[in-house]
Amino acid sequence: MYSQIAANKRRTVIILIVFLLFIGALAWGFGAYYGPIYAYVILTIGVIYAIVSYFVGSRSALALNGAVEIDKKANPRLWRIIENLSITDGLPMPKVYIIDDPAPNAFATGRKPDDASVCATSGLLDIMSDTELEGVFAHEMGHVKNYDIRVSMITFALVAVVALLADIMLRLSFFGFGGRRNNNSEGQAGQLMFLLGIVAAILAPILATLIQLAISRQREYLADATGALTTRYPDGLASALEKIERTGSVMKKQNTATAHFFFVNPLKSHSLLNLFSTHPPIEDRIARLRNMDTHA
Repeated sequence: MYSQIAANKRRTVIILIVFLLFIGALAWGFGAYYGPIYAYVILTIGVIYAIVSYFVGSRSALALNGAVEIDKKANPRLWRIIENLSITDGLPMPKVYIIDDPAPNAFATGRKPDDASVCATSGLLDIMSDTELEGVFAHEMGHVKNYDIRVSMITFALVAVVALLADIMLRLSFFGFGGRRNNNSEGQAGQLMFLLGIVAAILAPILATLIQLAISRQREYLADATGALTTRYPDGLASALEKIERTGSVMKKQNTATAHFFFVNPLKSHSLLNLFSTHPPIEDRIARLRNMDTHA
C-alpha cells in the first residue's frame, strides 16, 4: 500500500515537471520567433489568470454544480461518516454539501485542508451502504489530504497558459507578425518557420490537455490508495465503484469545467473521447483495489 502511494506521487511529480518543461520550451520558441516581448506579456497574463483561477476555483465548482451546504441535522448519516474520517486522517472537518441529482457521485474541493469542502449527490446517498459511502469519502478526503485540488488547479492554469500561447501564435502567424519571420518571409527558411509555428500552435493545446489528464488520472489512483489506507478496507471502495459502474454516473447537469473534481466521470461517455477522460477506467480502479494489501 505505502509503496503504491509513493509510486503514484512520483509519477505525478514527473508528469508535472514534464508539463513545466513543455511550457518553458513553448514560451522560449515563441519568444525566439516573435520576439521576447510577446512571450513576456502572454506569460504575465497567464500568471494573472492562474492566480484568479486558484482563488475562486473551489467556490465556482460548488456553485456551477448547484451544491447546497448542509449541517449535521440535515443528514446525520453523511455528517457522521465525514466527521469520523476527518478524525482518522487528522484533518479539520470540511464543509459538507449535497447536490440534488440521481446519479451516484461525489467530489471534494478546496486549496488546503483548512478550507476544504466535500459534496455528495442525492443518488450516491440513496444506493450506498455505510461501508461503501465511507470508502467513497475516504477517497475524497484523500484528495484533500494529498492537496490534489491544489495540483488540479495549477495544472488547469498551466493548460490555460498553453492555450493562450497557442491561440496568439496562430493569430500572429496568419497576420504576419514576428520580427524574425518578417526578415525571412520571402525565403524557404521563413516559410518553414511559418509552418512549424502553425503546427506547434495546433498541437500544443492537445499535448497540454493530455498531460493534464495524465496528472488527473494519477491523482485518482493516489486517492483510491490513500482512502483504502484510511479505512483499511479497500473492498468497501471497490464495492462502491462496482455499484456505480452498474448504475451509471452521468449527471443531469453536465459541466466539463468541473468534471475532473468528481469521484467518477460525470459526463456522457463517447468511445472516441475516452483518451481525453479525466478519470481512469472504473474496472482498472476496481482491479487495483481488489489486489491491494493495506499493510504493504
